[in-house]
Amino acid sequence: MSLKKLAFKTFSFDETKIGGFPLEIKDLLKKEVMILDLQATTKLAAIDEMVNKLVETGYVTDFETFKSGILAREAQTSTGLGEGIAMPHSKNAAVKEAVVLFARSANGVDYASLDGQPVNLFFMIAAPEGANDTHLAALAELSKFLLQDGFKEKLLAAKSAEEVSGLFTKQDEIEVALTVSTDKYLVAVTACTTGIAHTYMAEESLKKTAAKMGIGIKVETNGAKGVDHKLTAADIAKADGVIIAADKKVDMNRFSGKHLISRPVAEGIRHPEELINAALAGSAPIFHGDGEAVASDDNGEKQGLGKAFYKHLMGGVSAMLPFVVGGGILIALAFLIDQSMGVPKDQLANLGVYHPIAAYFKNIGGAAFAFMLPVLAGFIANSIADRPGLVAGFVAGSMASSGMAFGKLDAAKMIPSGFLGALVGGFVAGGVILLLRKVFSKLPKSLEGIKAILLYPLLGTFITGVIMLFINIPMADFNVGLSNFLNSLNGSSALLLGLVVGGMMAIDLGGPINKAAYIFATGTLASTVASGGSVIMASVMAGGMVPPLATTVAVLLFKNKFTKEERSSGLTNIVMGLSFITEGSIPFAASDPARAIPSFFVGAAVAGGLTGLADIKLMAPHGGIFVLALTNNPFMYLLFILIGAVISGVLFGALKKSK
Repeated sequence: MSLKKLAFKTFSFDETKIGGFPLEIKDLLKKEVMILDLQATTKLAAIDEMVNKLVETGYVTDFETFKSGILAREAQTSTGLGEGIAMPHSKNAAVKEAVVLFARSANGVDYASLDGQPVNLFFMIAAPEGANDTHLAALAELSKFLLQDGFKEKLLAAKSAEEVSGLFTKQDEIEVALTVSTDKYLVAVTACTTGIAHTYMAEESLKKTAAKMGIGIKVETNGAKGVDHKLTAADIAKADGVIIAADKKVDMNRFSGKHLISRPVAEGIRHPEELINAALAGSAPIFHGDGEAVASDDNGEKQGLGKAFYKHLMGGVSAMLPFVVGGGILIALAFLIDQSMGVPKDQLANLGVYHPIAAYFKNIGGAAFAFMLPVLAGFIANSIADRPGLVAGFVAGSMASSGMAFGKLDAAKMIPSGFLGALVGGFVAGGVILLLRKVFSKLPKSLEGIKAILLYPLLGTFITGVIMLFINIPMADFNVGLSNFLNSLNGSSALLLGLVVGGMMAIDLGGPINKAAYIFATGTLASTVASGGSVIMASVMAGGMVPPLATTVAVLLFKNKFTKEERSSGLTNIVMGLSFITEGSIPFAASDPARAIPSFFVGAAVAGGLTGLADIKLMAPHGGIFVLALTNNPFMYLLFILIGAVISGVLFGALKKSK
């Protein structure tokens, strides 16, 4: 075996620059904002304490604006990276000057971290809105320091702000002479959904572990600032294996023919040695491109059709939801404005556009709503076939929205196939592009550019459009039949539907079943907002608000059965519940699923069922208590939610064992 000595640079400060100059993290880590004895014991309290410090020291001008940015980031995925570290961050209009706040908690804070462990060390990164990639650069450099052996222990032991700052003093170069085998070489790609902290933490963890093991590695990062250290064809050709540590789609076809292991990005941070060994063992599946890829779940099993379908569906839904939420609430407000200002009985057909101010809301919301189906289909296709699928998917969604079908080109005869038609159209568009890739795979390399510029958009759009002419007919008929059935539900039928969708919201608390109910409900908004809103949407939101509120009820009534941290978390969950953030109850469900989930399910189903039975309608797809005015019976709606929360809370508390 051929060996050679290589100097491995553990930290390379030239890789991340701001304004053309290398970033020095100690310049952002201000001593006056450090909190060496954080008093908070819950996640929200810790965020409040840190944001208050930034406001007090003048780095942040508005508490609520900056806190909202931090919470919006946390809603995407926790910035509690594991092993006692959290990096909350926001690029925000309320920030006057880029700064990193260091905070330390002696007892630790339950921060919903990736590994479920308390957080002792916090780095809250605040960047001005126009600060380019300051927060990304800070995250990347912090990650490199924190991965040094013993560095966290030094931070925990530091006696003063000066000592903490001194630990981050830049060194010109830290080199570790390692024996690296030229016969063992890996390539890797790291990427998280937001492309910030986890991406770079996984990169450094893999590089550091590979160096210790004497294995060469090159890691490409797909971060928010773009692709860094892009793998070349030569890199891939000489690699003995490929590691994908990613939570989002990355360019995969280039790895065709290689042994490839795919895991969530968190595994790259927490279990790098396991990934490296698996990639080198020769037992990892060989990857085949053009849609025949072997993907892996958390346990490394081959991904089935069901999981692939869900992944692509969520790719479309996550892109669509901002249009639904923004457009839907604006349209709902238009109706609310007209109702509050008064509309003559003979003008009720113009409700929502009768008064000029209402018409503005309605038109703006309608513009956002109009993108809903094209975006859904476009991003489903994009998830399946990358960027070439986007245009064909948008066309499919637009045709589903317009109802264009074979033999029905007259606008008066068109019947939109709606959400279901766009969903099917997105998968059709993605499939068409994959088929075209197969067909054109034998073209000379000199024509490679023309495929993406001409052939895929032209033929993909045309073929998808023709197929949609036929798909729209049965999908429109099914959509009309489903709408008629839902509109006919009343009494016991509406009760049953409310029980089902309300209960679904509490089964996996933000997982696939929860999302399926939510997507189903949002699909009914467009056709019901003019008639006062959707009963299904109201039932779904009621069911989703119950679990976090139930934890508040449980910790208040059964204090001896919960730890101090759980009681604090339960009390703060009242905010999560009233805001329709079901995920606030996840820590309780994770620690005691056998008692928590059935309890949550019963109360959520009751709340949804009562909402359906009372024919309560909602015109907004999100907002919780803040959109109560957009229901036809706010008092009864809130009462049903509280009834469900009390039922779930009492059940959970009664079933739970004392601490």
